[in-house]
Amino acid sequence: MPIRAATPLAATDRQTSDSPPLPRRPGSSANGSDARFWDRMADGYFARPIKDIETYHAKLVATRGFLQSDMDILEFGCGSGGTAIAHAPFVNSVHALDISNRMIEIGRNQAAGQGVGNIVFEQANFDEFDAAPASYDVILGLSILHLVADRDATIAKVQRLLKPGGVFVSSTGCLKDGMSFFKWIAPLGRKLGLMPMLQVFSERDLVQSLEGQGLDIIQQWKPDKSISVFIIAKKL
Repeated sequence: MPIRAATPLAATDRQTSDSPPLPRRPGSSANGSDARFWDRMADGYFARPIKDIETYHAKLVATRGFLQSDMDILEFGCGSGGTAIAHAPFVNSVHALDISNRMIEIGRNQAAGQGVGNIVFEQANFDEFDAAPASYDVILGLSILHLVADRDATIAKVQRLLKPGGVFVSSTGCLKDGMSFFKWIAPLGRKLGLMPMLQVFSERDLVQSLEGQGLDIIQQWKPDKSISVFIIAKKL
């Protein structure tokens, strides 16, 4: 499955699925209710089979085109660690963050069981995560940007943590382009504890946010019938 090079505005990836109708990835909201939500969801999330293996593997391959053995990478909203573990053999180190303690526990157990020793799993909110500027060669934010309170602030932090020429890989549910009714459903669902924080925006909005924070989009791809757009962007 080819990944198209970006054209202007060209036409949610949990670690084992693609294009979820509802958010399935742990977010980086500071609200403790979101951490508790994903703690409750963690075991079912981990057990859920890959929905679209071809698309998932295409994203892995596209990402690996930017990985090198001496690189240090960061993944925020890492969930149960599947993508971090998949990329670990191709880089020097992986720092994987998630707000859910149970997700992190599953990730650590999976890495240990597979003999993967170059991943540090940390329960952390990306908003509060502390690292020096230009610390990482690649940052992954997969099915997460629609689950944060301030998309622009999150992307600005990504840009700050990337080394010059570093790469940000994201897969984001752009609900405004096909499921805009979540604008009304999401606040009620969160209030009832049935959904995490969920922001409704379009692919155009996402592109403007990335470019507005000094990231140059080099690959942009939306699988057929998907609400998620996969973007690879480079720090200018």
